[in-house]
Amino acid sequence: MFRSKVKALTLLQLRYTLRHTASCSRLVLGIETSCDDTGAAVLDETGAILGESLHSQKEVHLRTGGIIPTVAQQLHRENIQYVVQEALERSGVTPSQLAAVATTVKPGLALSLGVGLEFSQRFVRQHNKPFIPIHHMEAHALTVRMLQSVSFPFLVLLVSGGHSLLAVARGVDDFLLLGHALDEAPGDTLDKVARRLSLVKHPQCSSLSGGQAIELLARDGDRTKFSFRTPMGQTHDCCFSFAGLRNQITMTIMKKEAEEGVEEGTLLKCVNDIAAATQHTVAAHLAKRTHRAILFCKANGLLPPSSPTLVLSGGVASNQYIRKALTIVTEMTGLHLICPPAKFCTDNGVMIAWNGVERLRERKGILPPDVDVCYEPKAPLGIDITAEVKAAAIRLPPMKMKITN
Repeated sequence: MFRSKVKALTLLQLRYTLRHTASCSRLVLGIETSCDDTGAAVLDETGAILGESLHSQKEVHLRTGGIIPTVAQQLHRENIQYVVQEALERSGVTPSQLAAVATTVKPGLALSLGVGLEFSQRFVRQHNKPFIPIHHMEAHALTVRMLQSVSFPFLVLLVSGGHSLLAVARGVDDFLLLGHALDEAPGDTLDKVARRLSLVKHPQCSSLSGGQAIELLARDGDRTKFSFRTPMGQTHDCCFSFAGLRNQITMTIMKKEAEEGVEEGTLLKCVNDIAAATQHTVAAHLAKRTHRAILFCKANGLLPPSSPTLVLSGGVASNQYIRKALTIVTEMTGLHLICPPAKFCTDNGVMIAWNGVERLRERKGILPPDVDVCYEPKAPLGIDITAEVKAAAIRLPPMKMKITN
């Protein structure tokens, strides 16, 4: 009974997909609400951005000391109608001209995802349009293909406030997961360190996110003044862990507060040096795990022998110091490093629309408007082969991380 229902639904989806992709102009509306940015964009199938709109919640969350899910949810509710309408108006496109609507449904903050999904399902049912559920990390991985010609397969490092992972992209919906975060993500670590250092009180950092503040102050800091251990030095896999590093940094901050005779919440004199050491250790951890992933891919023939590529994306990929650290690794291993511009690394509707375009082209994951879809706050990307990577126990050759700010 269950198999017959699944088969019937699959045939229904196929007939619906063929009918609508053949008859509609191939324009896709993308909607993004996975965390704290409400984004929408309209793209054509060449990747041309016809219109986009983005409402950032950064200033609100800076004042509250971090993202509060209920606050993020309310702000999405207040802005999603306007953001989508603005993207459509700027593109000069009406809902009837759309070939499909693509929306982030996983992973992310449950309350935020729910707002985008609820709005999108009302929209596609009202206008009788196909719906394309999008995996947020898949969208980050594929954004680079909108900007330049990058063929499958390629290695991708995705680093943001909520995620960090290494994967081989073999197709639009075909990924091999090599490593992932075991605890918190690098962007989350940088934000928490910035809050513990009270960087919002720094005259240069009051309007910056935690990661941006760390990067700015690190430029005038001496990372050698503090020695933080790079995480997981004796674990020979490609997974990430930042919670232990944050604990090291917190203990150091407490020690310096005692030495300077100041209370928590006061800017330390050595704040630039702590920022520099923090940034360097985060970069070193990312670089070492990526180095091992490259060696694993080469040993197992997962990347093309000529012009293999590493794509670096996600919000943390905007950090120039981290980009330089990854450049050292790719130059050493013969890979070509590609980083989308910073505005396409952070969450936006453009990347969701592009993922929809890619799926529309290949007729993958396109649903009729009346099919119920559930959001998934936690959703792995692709086929998990992290156990195989760990079993390979690849030891890294010595590598000096000489990076200038």
